[in-house]
Amino acid sequence: MNSYDVIVLGAGAAGLMCAMTAGARGRRVLLLDHADEAGKKILISGGGRCNFTNTGTAAERFLSQNRNFPRAVLAAYTPRDFLALVEKHRIAWHEKTLGQLFCDGSARQIVDLLLAECAAVQVDLRLGCKVSEVTRGEAFRVATSHGVFCAASLVLATGGLSIPKMGATGFAHQLARQFDLKLAEIRPGLVPLTFEGAALDLMRPLSGLAIPIVASCGKARFAEALLFTHRGLSGPAILQISTFWREGLDVALNLLPGQDARAVLLAGKRDRPRAGLRSLLADLLPQRLAAVLAEPGPELANLPDRVLTQTAERLSAWRLKPSGTEGYAKAEVTLGGIDTAELSQRTMQAHKVSGLFVIGEAVDVTGWLGGYNFQWAWSSGFAAGMAA
Repeated sequence: MNSYDVIVLGAGAAGLMCAMTAGARGRRVLLLDHADEAGKKILISGGGRCNFTNTGTAAERFLSQNRNFPRAVLAAYTPRDFLALVEKHRIAWHEKTLGQLFCDGSARQIVDLLLAECAAVQVDLRLGCKVSEVTRGEAFRVATSHGVFCAASLVLATGGLSIPKMGATGFAHQLARQFDLKLAEIRPGLVPLTFEGAALDLMRPLSGLAIPIVASCGKARFAEALLFTHRGLSGPAILQISTFWREGLDVALNLLPGQDARAVLLAGKRDRPRAGLRSLLADLLPQRLAAVLAEPGPELANLPDRVLTQTAERLSAWRLKPSGTEGYAKAEVTLGGIDTAELSQRTMQAHKVSGLFVIGEAVDVTGWLGGYNFQWAWSSGFAAGMAA
């Protein structure tokens, strides 16, 4: 039987960070993944350029049953810390809107950085290695397609259920149940919303159209882009709001953010009395959308103000009830996971099971869109790597 100090299950963002951190402390580390390549989700992230962190990272921008849980871990390893690593490897980067940091080149540079750091501290990386059984006696025993391994510390970094075509499984959730760790409700997050009936009939002709909006659901509000699809709504604003949406709730869309829709329409009636409502809307919105929202109709001069008021209400708070989401196949993250009440806020170690750590997407901590979930992977991976 091959013996190590730390076995990390999952060679994604969190697992790679944990392995290199533990290795840098002189630990003998084995990093296992059933995939044939490390960091597969990193490679497809950010349109292939990897939105690797966000300068606005704060605990308030993460969802969890315990909203305070991520605070200490995020403070111990910050966006500035990961950026220093990026710069150490001479990876060119740029900041886009809302504090999002991307590689100038390819996401592969981030994977190569992590693999290089792991190699420098002699992490034993085994890919295409399927785990068949995990047990715990005096140490953790992991039976795999590459043999049996044991270690005093075991780190679960196998992610959630999102993007199954990339190899995502519920393995971390299965092991959590095996070790009697509670799970918070699991559902898709940062995911397009789907619609049915008249709402979908209205959206389908608009498929591919993107506009800036403010999307809201309950108290949550996000000012970003909306994208109409053949199944409903997507785009950053919708992905953001999807994490707050629950079945039966409405989503409200402000199609004229930063403008007083009623004042704009009344001014249009005053200045262009001979124009129709559709023509006026086409000056404010893409023509295809204006055509869906208004009939050709009479001249503005002949439209009562109450009709313009009703139209303004729709423009500033268009209420729609989604039928569902596009599920894990299109979800960028998995909401919920291993309950934070089961874990140390500083080390990510399970209270009930000494030597068992859980990090990354497997934990009930989910960030906003825009690099927050990568930062959680780096921070939680670092925390476990410093303690395992």
